[in-house]
Amino acid sequence: MTALVLALVAGAVIGLALGGLGGGGSVLAVPALIYLLGFTPAEATTASLVIVTLTSVTALVGHAREGNVAWRTGLLFAAAGIVPAMLAGAASGHLPQALLTVAFAVIAALAALRMLRPARTPPPGTVHTGKAGAAGAGLGAVTGFLGVGGGFLAVPALVSVLGLAMRAAVGTSLLVITINSLAALGARAGTGMHLDWAVVAPFTAAAILGAWDGKRLAKKIKGKTLQRLFAYVLLAVAAFMLLDVLL
Repeated sequence: MTALVLALVAGAVIGLALGGLGGGGSVLAVPALIYLLGFTPAEATTASLVIVTLTSVTALVGHAREGNVAWRTGLLFAAAGIVPAMLAGAASGHLPQALLTVAFAVIAALAALRMLRPARTPPPGTVHTGKAGAAGAGLGAVTGFLGVGGGFLAVPALVSVLGLAMRAAVGTSLLVITINSLAALGARAGTGMHLDWAVVAPFTAAAILGAWDGKRLAKKIKGKTLQRLFAYVLLAVAAFMLLDVLL
């Protein structure tokens, strides 16, 4: 019963972040699964991909209805990350658990610092194809390796590299997250890893419901305020994970 309650609460919080910010919520899914629900790092990253995929699809539908998804741009961006996501997803299961935890903590800290920095929008007509491809490939690798959607990287990349407006970047990032997460899951499908679906299923359901509420919450609270609060939470989580491994 305790595990069920924790899964529901954690899923709701992560869904709120994903729906409100277009990414970032999945960064909390892995530590929640490890420290609150007893998953190993490898199990947590795989379960996180399931949660992120289904939650992102749900949030994507809402943004698509409002015309906030740049489909062609998102598909091209995601295409660059499919192969890296699959390769990284296959490799992650063979790495030491401590290394996965440290790598995850570092990425979470970098994501938090990136959220605290103002996004830079390039002048019209300055889209760099090479940079876009590199950003898409890097995002796919992070998704496959650490089991996170990578929205915290996708949104600023879509804004600063491809010149999308913030609202369109949030919606488009969900498309990118979905494709990368599916590719990473495909790479892990044959590993034979067992997941506790009694925990993963309610966690995912709560995250999906939370994503709808997060989208509504984003309209009531300034995006910058929500982003800064979440960034500070991420920094605290990253510090805790590093201390847990090092001490």
